[in-house]
Amino acid sequence: MIAVFAAVMAVSDLVAGKYGDDEIIGTNEKAAAYMWYQSKSVKETLVEGEKSLLESLKQAGALKPGTEKAIDNHLVTLQKRILRYKKEKNEILRGSQTVGQDNWVQDINGELGKIIGAQEMESHLATLSVAGDRFDMSSLFFQLCLVLGAMSLILKKESLQNVFFAGMCILGMVGTGISLWAYLGVA
Repeated sequence: MIAVFAAVMAVSDLVAGKYGDDEIIGTNEKAAAYMWYQSKSVKETLVEGEKSLLESLKQAGALKPGTEKAIDNHLVTLQKRILRYKKEKNEILRGSQTVGQDNWVQDINGELGKIIGAQEMESHLATLSVAGDRFDMSSLFFQLCLVLGAMSLILKKESLQNVFFAGMCILGMVGTGISLWAYLGVA
């Protein structure tokens, strides 16, 4: 019976390790998404500054006569870029599925609708974190189970052997249950 619980513990630790790796990768991807979002914010701010400067020059009458039409056209272009940056930031932050197909503007390798948003990643990471905590708890129960199992083997008094064996079985089943709970919480 000890070998069975040791094997279940090994499988549980293997799955927990995979989820732990996924959590690390997801954290890196989330950080990259926020950096991407920040770069779009910087670009948007630069375009807004250019637009504001041109509008100020226009209002002050500091533009060369005859350039108003070209400046107005450029201001319209700048406003379109600002709106595009806002949409791109929204898609990067919330994800393609959340913003809906009408708001897809950011592509990955030429394909629209593939953005996994930073907020979506946060939600998935929270799930992985909870699963990791549950796997840690199951590992604790498995380790205690194995200790009780070892104790049941070395004790000479049969009544104590039975108590420790029963404790081993109970803790092993609790560890198995928590491990399944962790797995099903993510799957």
